[in-house]
Amino acid sequence: MFRPKLPTMPQPTGIVIPPTVIEPTTITPGTPTTPPAPAAPAPVLASTRPTIQLTPGTALALVGGGTAVVLVVGAVLVSMLLAVAITGASVAVCAVVLRSLLASDTRRR
Repeated sequence: MFRPKLPTMPQPTGIVIPPTVIEPTTITPGTPTTPPAPAAPAPVLASTRPTIQLTPGTALALVGGGTAVVLVVGAVLVSMLLAVAITGASVAVCAVVLRSLLASDTRRR
């Protein structure tokens, strides 16, 4: 049940190209070859980016900074939610007042 079902490999259809035949070459003994001159090692360039060393102080600063960001973003989102809720409540109160004013106006006539 938990083992994956692997698909079977389909057999090739149509024209199959045979593999290319590689012909061996002959080597004549007795011809000395000079080894290639060793290449000069490439100079190792120092990285221009500084390495970051994570010490307990910097780890604590990162945790504190992350906590501050989360708290600020949370406070902003909660305040926006409260602003929307207060606006909705005030619009509802205005609608009830206008409805009662219009209903009392129609009763007088």
